[in-house]
Amino acid sequence: MPSLRVRIGVLGLALMAGLASPTTATAAETVPSPTVEEQRLDKAVPQEILQRSGFDDVAPEFARALDRARSYAEARRIAVREGSALWRRAVDRAQGRGPAGGDLSRDDDRPLYWARLGLTKEVRTWEPEFALSEARRASLIDALERTSRGQEDVRYPHRSQQGKGVNSSHGKGVKRILVTGFDPFTLDRDIRISNPSGATALALDGTVIRTAEGPARIETVVFPVRWQDFADGTVERTLRPYLKQVDLFTTVSQGRVGRIDVERTNGAWRGGFPDNDNVSRTETVPVTDPASQPQWTTTTLPYTAIVAADTGRFPVYDHTEVTEIPAGGTTPVVRADGPTAGSTARAGGGGDYLSNEIAYRATLLRDRLGLHDTLPGGHVHTPVLQFGTGNTDPATGTVTDPTFVQNRLDIIDQVRAIVTVAADVTFGE
Repeated sequence: MPSLRVRIGVLGLALMAGLASPTTATAAETVPSPTVEEQRLDKAVPQEILQRSGFDDVAPEFARALDRARSYAEARRIAVREGSALWRRAVDRAQGRGPAGGDLSRDDDRPLYWARLGLTKEVRTWEPEFALSEARRASLIDALERTSRGQEDVRYPHRSQQGKGVNSSHGKGVKRILVTGFDPFTLDRDIRISNPSGATALALDGTVIRTAEGPARIETVVFPVRWQDFADGTVERTLRPYLKQVDLFTTVSQGRVGRIDVERTNGAWRGGFPDNDNVSRTETVPVTDPASQPQWTTTTLPYTAIVAADTGRFPVYDHTEVTEIPAGGTTPVVRADGPTAGSTARAGGGGDYLSNEIAYRATLLRDRLGLHDTLPGGHVHTPVLQFGTGNTDPATGTVTDPTFVQNRLDIIDQVRAIVTVAADVTFGE
C-alpha cells in the first residue's frame, strides 16, 4: 500500500486538476486514533503474552489480508473470517487441541484479549484504497468483536423433532447451557491481569457435561468491559436468540478474594467505576422501555443446592446483600438480606459495575421473555485471580507463575462443577 505521504501528494495534484473524489478525501481525513484500550497493546506485557502464546502472528496476518481488500464487502468477509478463526483458535488452545504456540499455559485467556485488540486496532487505523465511511468502519469492528467473542459461534445440537414431521434424532435428550465470561479489566492497575471468567468460557465452550438426567452441552460467549457496549445492547443482542432455546444459563465474572458468590439480587444502577477505556458512567442502567424497568431482578439458579455442594476449594456463598435507597428516603443503606419494597437500587449483590449489569440485563431479558418461572439463570462471581507470593508487584513481577496458573485452573474446575450441580437440580426436577 502506498505511504500516507505519497497518497496525500497524489490527492493534492488531483484536487488541483479537479479530478479528486470528495469521498476519498473525507475518508483520509477521518481515520480515528486507537482507543485507550488498544493503546495498551504496545506495552511490554501484552507483547510478551502474545509472543509466548504464538498469538503474535494474528494482527500482522490480518493486516496483510485487509490490505488486499478492494471493497467494503471484501473487508467485511475478512473481518468475519479472521474474527471467527481467532475465537476457535483460542478455544482450541485452551482445550488442548493444536499447538500451544509457546510456553504460556493453555488455560490463559489473555492471548485472545490482546490479539483481539490487535485486530480492532488494525481496522480502526486502516487507510484503504477505497472510501470507507465512519459507519462502515464501525461495522467492521463490530463484526470482529462479535465473532472473536464467540457470539456468532453458539452451536447447540438439534432437539428431537419427532412428532413434528422431521426425522432427526441428532441431539436427542441433550440439554443446553449458556455461560458468559468477561475480558480482563483494571489493566492500568496491573496490566498482567487475567480474568478467570474469560478463561472459563474458553475452557467450557462446546463441552458436554454429564448430569443425572443425561448429557448437557455448554456454549459460551465473552463480553467486553466497556459501559458503552452495554448501553448499546450487546448483552441483549447476543443472548436474546438463545434464552428461549436453553435450559440453563449463568453469567460469570471475577468478584471477591478467596470466595465464590451466587448473587441473589441484581440492581439497576451503574456506580461509575472506570471501564477498559477509562470511561465512567454513574446512572440508572439504560435499557429499552425504561418505563417498565424494575429496580431489581433476582436469580433463578438453584443457589441452595449450589452452596451446599462440594464443588471445589473455594467456599461458595448465597450472597444476598444489596445497597438501596429505601422508599421515601434519600440516603443509601446496605441491606444484608436484599432490597425492601419500593426501594431504589444503588448496588446489587454483585456491586454496581458491569458484573452486576450483565446479571441485571440477562435476568431482565429472561423476565421480559416470560421465562422467569421456567428458565434457571443468574450470576456467579469467581474469586479474584491472584499471583503467587513474591509476584504481586506489577512493576517487577512476571506475567505468570505456578500459583497463578493453579488458581485459574481451580476456578475453572469449580465453575464447571457449579454448572453441573445447577444442571443436576434443574434437569432432575
